[in-house]
Order: sequence, then structure tokens, then C-alpha cells
Amino acid sequence: MPARLLALLSFLFLAFAQTAVAQVSPPTIAARAWILLDETTGQVLASHEPDLKIEPASLTKIMTAYLAFDALREKRLTLDQRPAVSQAAYKAIGSRMFVEPAKPATVEELLNGVIVQSGNDASIVLAEALAGTEASFAEQMNRAAQRMGLRNTSFRNATGLPDPQHYTTARDLAALAQRLIEDFPDQYAMYSKREYTYNNIRQPNRNRLLAIDPSVDGMKTGHTDAAGYCLIASAKRDLPGIGGTRRLISVVLGAASESARAIESQKLLNYGYQNFDVVRVQAKDKPAGTYDVWKGSKSTVDGGFERDVLVSVPRGQADQVKAEIERVQPLIAPIAQGQQIGTLRVRIGDQLVAERPLLALSAVQPAGWFGRAWDSLRLMLAR
Repeated sequence: MPARLLALLSFLFLAFAQTAVAQVSPPTIAARAWILLDETTGQVLASHEPDLKIEPASLTKIMTAYLAFDALREKRLTLDQRPAVSQAAYKAIGSRMFVEPAKPATVEELLNGVIVQSGNDASIVLAEALAGTEASFAEQMNRAAQRMGLRNTSFRNATGLPDPQHYTTARDLAALAQRLIEDFPDQYAMYSKREYTYNNIRQPNRNRLLAIDPSVDGMKTGHTDAAGYCLIASAKRDLPGIGGTRRLISVVLGAASESARAIESQKLLNYGYQNFDVVRVQAKDKPAGTYDVWKGSKSTVDGGFERDVLVSVPRGQADQVKAEIERVQPLIAPIAQGQQIGTLRVRIGDQLVAERPLLALSAVQPAGWFGRAWDSLRLMLAR
């Protein structure tokens, strides 16, 4: 094969098709902005105004909890620790878990207060424990948002109370929810609690879908006059044909009422599960191909992926999936195991739906001086 900087090697896992992908239109959603994300494949299945900057209200507390979980992982907090309750926290307006300065709550209790009871007081206590002041904690939130690639998000507090510079988007919130679920799967279980009692005060989780849909296991509600009624909901259902489970995340912002946000979120989740299938394009434990290596102790290396390559496709359109690998060429040793040696692109019809790095499944050491010299000569002649 003639040498090139990049050579395109196409392979077909399913049938090629040139026609546009047909799909059932999403339902009408009564909200200012919304998005439906397939967390299993990373694809957005449907959206409306996903990049509109909107006040997130208490959906903010997902980032507050994320940073607290991260601090627990890094041993900067412990679950039995009892952070001090400042007057700012004690007198917080809005939803509260009713912490008292004379009787500080544990970090575990505070997390339940943030996640289940949506306590502004609990959020401020955690923020001050981690950063000294809520303003400093907001800076940490913004740095975390930047690391996550949340490009249209700005935090000014840990609670979601109104501020002109406190905003985000449906797309960014879906990505944030996905990160928390994937980075902290054990802690995420807290979002499924239907109620929590602290200081002899029982408060229900405001996420009504926990009681309506048994597949819903989180995530967070929010409401202010300016934001309207908001809900991020996540559901996990069995994955037919492939095995395992499939998780969808819906974000509904600016609904008219508490019941409306639940109804609209349920419509989105049902739409995703009923109208999209998941196709396995490539299994992680099988090589996707064998590729020539120059100047190496071995002449070839297998390429593959660190996890199954899955894509969401409109129901009945699996035969329109096609995939191609664009690989680095010439591929010159040394090559480390896990090094990217190409890119897989998956399309449905003509629409690009997924990209994944093709990785070397084993290391290839350099050849001896004669092998390197011989391959250098071959490369020169090939050009």
C-alpha cells in the first residue's frame, strides 16, 4: 500500500445506505429548553434550544454535590465530619434542611440535605467547608465547569439563588449530570431516595418521577420565579439484544408547574426508549483490524477500543449504520499500548453520530538498527 500521512481504511459492520436517516419526531415539550441524552452512547437524541443560557435554580446543586464527592474521594472531607454552620448558612432563604449552628450536621447528612431536600443551607455549609466562603467555592465550580467543557455555564453561588451572572444551558446540564453519574456511581445512588428526615423534619424528594417510573433513579429538581420549574431526570432500562442496561438523561427547563416538569420529562424519556435502538458497532474485546508497523520489532499491531462502541439509531434504521477508520500512516514504532493509532467514525446514512479513538492493543518496540534502516529506505522508495 503506498505510504500516506493519513490513509483511509473503510470497513463495514452493517449495510451501507445513502438515504437520510428517518426518525419519529420528538413529542411537543412545554418548556423553554430541553434535551435528551443517551448516556450509554453519548448521543443527543433530541433537543430544543439546548444552548440557550438559562437560570438553573437548584439544578446548580449537582455541581455542588460533584465537588463534595470529589473532596470525599481525595480525603479532603469525611462523611462523619461536622462542618461549622455559619450565620449565612443558618439564615439561607429558600428551601432548607434546617441545620443549626449549635448542632452541626455531618457531611453525609448535608449531602442528603442537598440532594434530597435541596437545602440551600446545606449547600452553603459544604461550600464554606471546602473553600472558606461561598464566593470562593463558586470559583471552584467554574474551574470544574471549564475542565468538563461546559462552555456556556457561569456559577455565582452553591445554591442556584438568582444572580444575573449565574446561568447554564440544557446541554451543559446534561453533560454535568452525565459526569456525576459516571464519576461517582456509588454516590449517585443518593439521588434515588424518595425522602429524607433531618432534625425530626421529613421532606420528600421533589422529583415526582421517582414515584411514577420505576426505571427513574434520579436526578434533581429546581425552581425559581425566573427559571420556572426545572428537572433533570435519569432512567435506566434493560438493553435488549446486547445485554446490560441503557441510561437516558432528560433536562427540562422552564416548565409551567411542578407536575408539568414531571410530565414533560416522562414524555422525553419514553420517546427515547420507544423510538431508538442501540447497535454495537465494535466489541471492546475484539480487534477492529491489524495494521502495518514500520521500524518495529513486530510488523503489525492490532487496533481496538477501550470499551464497546455503541450507537443510538432510530428504530428500524440499524441497516443504515456504517463505520470507517482513518488511521495514522505510516505507523512508526515505538508504539505504546493504548496509543491512538487512528479514529473510528460512525455514520447513520450521511450523518456523523460518533467518533472514537482507535487504540493499539499491544506495545511495539523499535526494531534493531538494520530493521530501522531497511524500513527507512522502504519508506523513501514508497514516496
